[in-house]
Amino acid sequence: MGKNTNEGKRAATIARLGETIPYAAVIGLETARDEAGPLTVLRYRPSNIGNTQIPALHGGVVGALLEHAAIFHLLHAVEDDAFPKIVNISIDYLRPCRCADTFARGTLVKQGRRIANVRAEAWQDDPAKPVAAAHVHLLMP
Repeated sequence: MGKNTNEGKRAATIARLGETIPYAAVIGLETARDEAGPLTVLRYRPSNIGNTQIPALHGGVVGALLEHAAIFHLLHAVEDDAFPKIVNISIDYLRPCRCADTFARGTLVKQGRRIANVRAEAWQDDPAKPVAAAHVHLLMP
């Protein structure tokens, strides 16, 4: 089997794992893969609006997106299907998250034997203009 076939199977496995998380379906999270690697997409839903005055997505939904992106990036990087456990997460809300599809991608900062540090960034139109970012420490399975 070629490398592309293995990567395709790995992406399908990660997508199936994403479907096992109940809140992911409720808020509209999807996992995908593009040329840059794993990508998490939060599909716009009116039920995700937190501030109707602006309107903007709820910060908890954006936090869930970042958490999801970090976990699935780590799963992809370590090629393990066991879910890591979150030790802590620190989220920076950088600008209002408009009512539109939102994307997030993780970056593995450091992986030790027991703990991994992943940075995740979320954006809407331009990856260079993130709406939120998170530093996530995860306990390796």
